Amino acid sequence: MNSITLQKVDESNFIACFDLKLHSGQEKFVSHPVRSLAQAYVYYSQCTPFAVCRDGQVIGYLMVIYDYDEEVYCIWHLMIDKEYQGKGYGRAAMELALPYIRAKPFGDSNRVLLTVNPENRTACGLYRALGFSETGRSDGDEVELGLTLD
Repeated sequence: MNSITLQKVDESNFIACFDLKLHSGQEKFVSHPVRSLAQAYVYYSQCTPFAVCRDGQVIGYLMVIYDYDEEVYCIWHLMIDKEYQGKGYGRAAMELALPYIRAKPFGDSNRVLLTVNPENRTACGLYRALGFSETGRSDGDEVELGLTLD
């Protein structure tokens, strides 16, 4: 597999993040990058937006946020451009995000949460393969999955 890296979103790569595209019908599963990065800007003191890069080219984005109320990390958004889906890049991005969270950049927690639409079978399978399991909570039409890091 080509080299996947996470690079913090900054002035050198945010336009490439804005230009990411989804397959038709996937818009209900993830927020548009412009909206997501606006949220990251607003929550800058507890959020890190990353460009998912393959050999230096932006192919997706992933956001990590810390919820100070619950003292838990969240994968807030993960999107891989439609041209790069199904190649293991989402998994590679998650496998890079988890060590970042283990370093506890915002708070002392080893718990990671995310929400996923059950109709997004690919994402559900990915998260379960990484060890995430249902917490019993939901957010609208999405279920919450959690993982405790070693």
